[in-house]
Amino acid sequence: MSKAAPAKKPVAAAPPPGCTLDIKDPQVQRAAIRIQASYRGHRSRKELREKGPPRVLEPLKDVVLIEGSAAKLTCRISAFPDPFIRWSKDGKELRDGPKYRYVFEDPDVVALVVRDGELADLGQYSINVTNPFGQCSDSARILVEVPAKIQKGPGNTKVRKGTTVTLTAEIMGEPAPDVGWTKDGEDIDEDDRVFFEIGTTTTTLTIRRATPEDSGKYEVYVENSLGMDQSFARVDVA
Repeated sequence: MSKAAPAKKPVAAAPPPGCTLDIKDPQVQRAAIRIQASYRGHRSRKELREKGPPRVLEPLKDVVLIEGSAAKLTCRISAFPDPFIRWSKDGKELRDGPKYRYVFEDPDVVALVVRDGELADLGQYSINVTNPFGQCSDSARILVEVPAKIQKGPGNTKVRKGTTVTLTAEIMGEPAPDVGWTKDGEDIDEDDRVFFEIGTTTTTLTIRRATPEDSGKYEVYVENSLGMDQSFARVDVA
């Protein structure tokens, strides 16, 4: 029997023109870097999802709410399995509904939208994130800005000479407004007999031992950086 002839090694076909890859080419090197970065990013996200206890990645930030508008508190978290989210204001839980909306924008971004802003929305807001492996939380403030306004002005008054006159107005505004009183268009010079007081929600003008000269048109005005308001009342002393 004769020996078999040795098998011929296959000869690799030359690549078609334009299909060669030069690893020293700067464009090839930049593409390889992008591929590596993409893989590292995918691996990081995978590792992140495998970590059980929730974590805050980007904390809440204070926001300013203008009266009548809406405010949004946004927080980026890491949690797997999917967590239970609870929002609260000054320690009281907020229910998802027309006033407060729980928003889930991305797998790791949650937000709270506060609608129809009013002064009562001022406060400390907190998010609590819980899953079977643990919990985390964060807080921020909503600061409310309200144009100065007079909710209820003083009423017209008729009194006898020698009695005490009091004119009261209900006021509001945030920042707290400047308050003033005038008589017949002139600022009132306060003394022990005529003076006014400013509270959190009211201002009162007092006139002791009223005389006919105290009769006239009185104005109360309030003003802050967002606006101003005024109201008038007539005082008659007989």
